[in-house]
Amino acid sequence: MSVVRPSGSRRRQAPRPSDETASLRGRHVVFLSWRDTRNPEGGGAELYLERMAEGLVARGCSVTIFSAAHDAGPADEVCDGIRYVRRGTKTTVYLEGVKALRRGDLGEPDLVVDVQNGLPFFSRRGTKAPVVVLVHHVHREQWPVVYPGLVGKVGWWIERRLAPWYYRRCQYVAVSSATRAELAQHGVGSDRVAVVHNGTDPVVTLAPGASPTPMLATVGRLVPHKQVEHAIDVAVALRAEHPDLRLHVVGGGWWEDELRAHAAAVGAGDTVVFEGHVDEARKHQVYEQSWLHLMPSLKEGWGLVIGEAGMHGTPTIAYASAGGVCESIDDGRSGLLVDDPQQLLEATRGLLADATERARLADGARVMSHAYSWESAQRSFAEVMTAALEGVVVGDQHPIERDAVPTPAGRSRRDDTQRPDWSRAG
Repeated sequence: MSVVRPSGSRRRQAPRPSDETASLRGRHVVFLSWRDTRNPEGGGAELYLERMAEGLVARGCSVTIFSAAHDAGPADEVCDGIRYVRRGTKTTVYLEGVKALRRGDLGEPDLVVDVQNGLPFFSRRGTKAPVVVLVHHVHREQWPVVYPGLVGKVGWWIERRLAPWYYRRCQYVAVSSATRAELAQHGVGSDRVAVVHNGTDPVVTLAPGASPTPMLATVGRLVPHKQVEHAIDVAVALRAEHPDLRLHVVGGGWWEDELRAHAAAVGAGDTVVFEGHVDEARKHQVYEQSWLHLMPSLKEGWGLVIGEAGMHGTPTIAYASAGGVCESIDDGRSGLLVDDPQQLLEATRGLLADATERARLADGARVMSHAYSWESAQRSFAEVMTAALEGVVVGDQHPIERDAVPTPAGRSRRDDTQRPDWSRAG
């Protein structure tokens, strides 16, 4: 682990697991996040936060998560040893979080983790404790999509200019090297950005077997930047070749009505199935039955659903420009990375018609899904928290080296000679 000494800090060696457990015991860590997993709009970022919090609790920390209030959860509760405090709306949660810190409503934290989903909490205004900034991805592409006009421009200015300056002496955690590189473009030195990847939950046991007829899935929140319209368009375009093809859209969100309208406008009919919010059993059943998982998202810090699908041997096709998916997918081995909607269509067409290639990618997807564990991520996150408490900033990669992941079916990594060219198909 590379260690950088900021002004007034001490030099030390990276902690061993036993050392970090001992030094974290009895410490109080507060997370400030605009959402939690019980929030209807919660997703992979919130699951990551709670997994990291669980890892700190297991090491003897007391943990508080502050987030926006919502109807699906009480204002105050303790669950799995974590205290949840929910106040404000998705716009006022930032002010309410700082006020709660100042008043002592969250206790006396030894460390604050400021979760920056586009906007940070500017938590240094409310505490003298060390602050760690957690970033899943940079929102350059999303601001004009979700908030066109002046609001989006101001939000992007805050994210790319004001926040890096405000937190210029703070430790950062990014969930992928892609996010780390983007932060560097905006003045956040890589020597203080630790990369701690997502993990993958154990596979939910189901009766094995894919659907006997072609089935596609897209899983996630239904918001504009997920670009589910692209998956719908693919399914409709391939319906003539596969009359029984179905695309299952799993998830909910404020963009759902727009997606339903789009499906109707392109004549999707019963080719597209909107599942809505489902329980874990149904979600994993969809993964298990699907031939392919499509992820046409504009931007992802990691793409937690890629590993979930991979657990079931369902490879993912995603856009290479989305960022973190380039790490959660090993292109040509555990899934495919494409550049645009036309390539998304051609890659899907090719794999639906090629059972041998689909099976090879399925093997790779299973291997890749086991390459990253929550236990390892929690250990790495705990080491970063320990360093922050000691006044030391760290810049390090997740301990798992991607090159060490075994290669299925004897295929070399990043060897494109075995990848079919479907651009000339049909």
